[in-house]
Formats: sequence, structure tokens, C-alpha cells
Amino acid sequence: MPGGAGERYVLTGEWRNHSIAPTLKEFERLEKSDGQGHLEIDLSGVEGIDTAGAWLVRRLMTAKSGQGRDAVLVGAEGPMQELIRVLPETAPAPPANEADKRTVFERVFSPLGKIMVEFGGDFYAAMHILGSAVRGAQLKFGHGSGISPASVVTHMDRMGVRAVPIIVLMSFLIGAIIAQQGAFQLRYFGAEIFVVDLVGILQLREIGVLLTAIMIAGRSGSAITAEIGSMKMREEIDALTVIGLNPVGVLIFPRLVALTVALPLLTIVANFSALYGAAVVTWTYSGITFDTFLSRLHEAVDPSSVAAGMIKAPFMALVIGIVAAVEGMKVGGSAESLGQHVTAAVVKAIFAVIALDAFFAVFYSAIDF
Repeated sequence: MPGGAGERYVLTGEWRNHSIAPTLKEFERLEKSDGQGHLEIDLSGVEGIDTAGAWLVRRLMTAKSGQGRDAVLVGAEGPMQELIRVLPETAPAPPANEADKRTVFERVFSPLGKIMVEFGGDFYAAMHILGSAVRGAQLKFGHGSGISPASVVTHMDRMGVRAVPIIVLMSFLIGAIIAQQGAFQLRYFGAEIFVVDLVGILQLREIGVLLTAIMIAGRSGSAITAEIGSMKMREEIDALTVIGLNPVGVLIFPRLVALTVALPLLTIVANFSALYGAAVVTWTYSGITFDTFLSRLHEAVDPSSVAAGMIKAPFMALVIGIVAAVEGMKVGGSAESLGQHVTAAVVKAIFAVIALDAFFAVFYSAIDF
């Protein structure tokens, strides 16, 4: 309200974040209003104030100072006056967007550079784990120790035996689908019997080991990352290091051995299941008996077809285990980090398995195998 040669604003009540909303428009009007002379802001009736309320008062004082008026506080207690005084006269400008200042070259190649740096770190970590595995279990630093059979058997049960039902079901359906689609197309040429060649060679050389590895990457790879990541979150891995044990030998090496043994065995199970599914479909869909199917399969498939698929299995198992372990060791201290690295482990492992399969396909073609 006006007072003599100047004005006096009296504030009362609670000036906190939850109660100042009704006064915002009034404060905007006061900031824009014209006046002359001295201005006093009386805070003696203010029962409580926080940063939001103090900022409104400070903004009003700054606006009046900009009009050439002298704005002072009266009736304010020490802490209240100090809170208003330490606030800046104007809100700091938001930081400039550094991305807008980058050149086109930086915008294009900066993400690629980050990916390459991350890949380099992952490759180094993977080689460390692989080197430790090749050298031996190394349960204690500087002292070679034999592998723990109980740990390996336990992980073989989790990764291999318990995965048999889903592998059998998936492979049975895949073999049946390939046989049905192949027979449907070959029927136009009167060559339905060659569907046995199609299923046999494709399943034994490529599909069997590839789909089994992808299934294991999603099932067991994610479990490895989650187990190691949760241990990293609870600082159990640091505790192993403190007591003189090598985390790679204690946690990762048994899982790699179990995975390397289990994946080839699961591939064999998958191949038998897929061929049985194909035989059932060709019998019901094309009238090819089981005896005819087995006879034709024996003629179409040679030992090299079986070996071509089985040779890949241990390498794919190592890739899955190493990728999962690397991602598990990168987990931070939050559940969000654990989820991100489990997802990354599955994606990277599946990509690595497919890339490895492509490498073997080119290699087999080059050596005419």
C-alpha cells in the first residue's frame, strides 16, 4: 500500500511452495506496476518461508531496482533475510546446448567413436576372461588350483539338463515347419522326397546349433549376467578379491566349462528332435514313411554335415559365456544398471553367435568342407 513518498508492501501468512500459487498473478502485476520513491517490503507478518517464497520476494526487489527504485526489507528475521539475500538477482541462464555447437563431422562420427571405444573395452575384458580360462581355474592368485567338479556339475544341470524340454519343443516345431514348407514347395516339381535332404543338411549344418545357441544365450546368458551382476552390486566380488580369490576362477570359469559341455549336447538333442519332427510331418503331409525318411537321410547326410554343426557349438558356448560374464562385471550399484546389462548381454550374445555362424559358413566354403 502507498506510504508517504513511497510504497509499502505487507506480506502475511505462509510463503511456501505449496501455498504461493494464488499470489503469483498478483506478484506479476506488482512487478510491472509503476511507482515512485522508496519501497518497503514488510515481512513481519510472514509465518514461514522457503526458497520458492524467498525467490518471489527477491524477484520483486530486482524488478523494482530495475525501475530505479530503492527496495528494502523490513521486519524480516535474520535467517529469513539471509535466505532472500543469498538468492541471485536473476535466474541463471540455462547452459548452452553443446550438441548444437558441434560440427556435422562430430555429430556423425562421435557416436561411432563411442561405440568403438566401448567395443575396445569389452574386447579387452573378454580377452582377460578367456586368458584366465585358458590358463586354468586360478582359484587363488598365483596358485593354480583344479576346477571344482561340484560347481561345474551344478551349472551343467542348470544350463543343460533343465533346458532340454524347451530345446526339444523348439527344435521339434522348427523341423516340422521346415519340412512342411519344403514339401509344399517341392510338391509342384514332384520332388517331395528331397525335403529330407533339405531338412537334414539345413538342420545339422546350420539351424540346429544356431537356434540352440540363441536359446541358450537368452536363457543361460541372461542368468549368468544377472548372477554375476547381483554379486557385483552386493560387493561379493570385491570380497572375493580381498580374501585372495580370483573372481574369474571362482565364478566365471565353472560356468564357461559347463556351458562348453552343455551346448554341444543340447545341439545333439535339438538335431534328433528336429529330424523327428520333420519325419512326423513328412509322413502325415507327404506320405513318406519313416523307413524311407531314414534311408534318404542316410544318403543325403555325410559325416561332414554333422561335424560342421558340432564344431561350432563349443565356440558359440564360449562366446555366450564370455559376453554374459563381461556384462555382469560391468553392472553398477542399481537395479536399473542390472536390467540394462542383462538386456545388453542377451543382445550382444545373439549378435555374436550369428556373426560367428556367418564366419564359419564362409570358412567352410573356403575350405570346401
